[in-house]
Amino acid sequence: MLAKRLTGGWALSGITTFASGQPIQLSETDDNSLSGTFLAPVDVPSYADNGSKLYVDRNPRHGNPYFNPNYFVQEPLGQIGNAMRRFFVGPGLNNSNLALLKTTKLSETKELQFRAETFNVFNHAQFNNPSGDFNNTGQGGFGYVTSARDPRIMQVALKLLF
Repeated sequence: MLAKRLTGGWALSGITTFASGQPIQLSETDDNSLSGTFLAPVDVPSYADNGSKLYVDRNPRHGNPYFNPNYFVQEPLGQIGNAMRRFFVGPGLNNSNLALLKTTKLSETKELQFRAETFNVFNHAQFNNPSGDFNNTGQGGFGYVTSARDPRIMQVALKLLF
């Protein structure tokens, strides 16, 4: 009877997500277009047309920009920039969650449930999008990834069902 209680009632479940990144929103926080729309900014940078590549180093761990800031220039005064607002994506998602559940029957109407859950079980870095604000210059500004989603999180629970 004790062996059956120890070995029975186990369940394992998991969810794995692989997804491409979210679109990077390009914008300018100035009003070079002279449109006067500060609450709903329409200003976007223009393409530099200088032969530079859009991507140089797409690995945020290296501390370099995710995309090349020199690929864009400030929009001309009185005009809206010609860069598309969302034409490329940021870092993707590679995440696995795992749950282990053990239910032990204590009596005919009572059960004890133990649950252990791990989110981002492999502790894979899940980076957020880089800044698409052209006026956010310098290290950690336009083109740089400066944050990540949560690291591995673990929790346990014990529940009495009656």
